[in-house]
Amino acid sequence: MRTYGLRFDVNCSILFTELPLLARPAAAKAAGFDAVEFWWPWAEMVPSDPDADAFVTALADAGVELVSLNFHAGDLAAGERGLVSIPKAAAAFRQNIGACVEIARRTGCVRLNAAYGNRLPGVDPAEQDAVAIENLTLAAEAAAAIGASVLVEAINSVDAPAFPIDSSAAAFGVIGKVPAANVAFLADLYHLATMGEDVPRVLSRYRDRIGHVQIADLPGRGAPGTGSLDFEPLFGQLAAQGYAGSVGLEYFPLDPADSSASFGWL
Repeated sequence: MRTYGLRFDVNCSILFTELPLLARPAAAKAAGFDAVEFWWPWAEMVPSDPDADAFVTALADAGVELVSLNFHAGDLAAGERGLVSIPKAAAAFRQNIGACVEIARRTGCVRLNAAYGNRLPGVDPAEQDAVAIENLTLAAEAAAAIGASVLVEAINSVDAPAFPIDSSAAAFGVIGKVPAANVAFLADLYHLATMGEDVPRVLSRYRDRIGHVQIADLPGRGAPGTGSLDFEPLFGQLAAQGYAGSVGLEYFPLDPADSSASFGWL
């Protein structure tokens, strides 16, 4: 498969999870990558100073760049998909903004992904949306102070039925309501294709608003070549459009006990 000179990074919250958190950056480096990304690495909104220091040191010691970091997204194992639009979590999320931006400042990370959150039974969607715009505005202001952007991602409704931002149009509907220039689209090709979107058209239409790209094949969210998505022309399109960012490998490993076996397609 041709990759057209694109740069790839490893999402170390879905790959290399057979290893302790702090060992994953070095494992990614050993597998040939110079960059990584992470979902929020801790259960707490604000990590302890020793935990934050150890994470920053692990990245530096491995010699890898942190290209993207998620804000806290709640209890993913329990089905939560973000805190941005959750009214009762607003205070906690705002604590997390400061912690996330500080980790980004220390590591030079300039992309911060803010998962929107599920619709809640018994809560007015308009209330959730108002909280989301307020939270995204605060996050964007904090990120701008260190030269970073906040990312908004569409997640497919097959995997996350209660997630309302389930299309590129819905994502840009949110982005357009945030009064900040540093809010961009996270184009996850797996989610876009799962939702039946015309992926080349999305990449072309929003080419100037794409802040990050992530990939996985479908169905199954595996590595390229394990499913039906034809990546080579999409890689060619990104390169031809001048996409200069990183492409995040956010897929399940071929062998959960050995993530290093998951990169043969490259």
